[in-house]
Amino acid sequence: MKKLFLITALSLFLAGCAGVGSIEKKSSFTESETRLIMSGGGNAPMRVLSVYNSEDSLILRTQCSDVVPDSNDPVLKNLIDRMYATVTDSVNDGVGIAAPQVGVIKNVIWVQRYDKPGTPFEVYLNPKIKQYTKRKLNWVEGCLSIPGRRDTTTTRSYAILLEYDKPDKSRNIEMVEGFTAIIFQHEIDHINGILYLDRLK
Repeated sequence: MKKLFLITALSLFLAGCAGVGSIEKKSSFTESETRLIMSGGGNAPMRVLSVYNSEDSLILRTQCSDVVPDSNDPVLKNLIDRMYATVTDSVNDGVGIAAPQVGVIKNVIWVQRYDKPGTPFEVYLNPKIKQYTKRKLNWVEGCLSIPGRRDTTTTRSYAILLEYDKPDKSRNIEMVEGFTAIIFQHEIDHINGILYLDRLK
């Protein structure tokens, strides 16, 4: 009886170990998001959602979820590449873009860094603003998802303390000022389901 118990316990233990090894890595993306992202190559711009479309508007008002930073994830890589192709497309010509603007409810943004030489575009995963300065800036803002309109916002902070991930899994924190800080605030609003129109008095 004791021998039978030991054999049974050993079998269960080995089965459990085998199960651990066979667990697949959970994807950051839903099946529908994966289909959308992989429907074109990395150089193919994606459709920018518009507030003037009721279905698009629902997506633009959705709180996004974090992604797992992984430079080897082909879906994440394709999303990053296609978002860049979208924001730099001559049809759009934006200074930033957030994943929900292309129909993906994830915390991924591109921002043009006007505070760096050559004003490069850079991608940020899971960005969060940890602190805001009390000093505000008045700035004329537009949005790729609100075509044909520009308004002056007065509630954007001059500088922010920003925390974010990069695809190489590094975690970073930095202070950003001026126009670039406004772009970050605009795009991070997007991943929180907020539009710049909500910031108008």
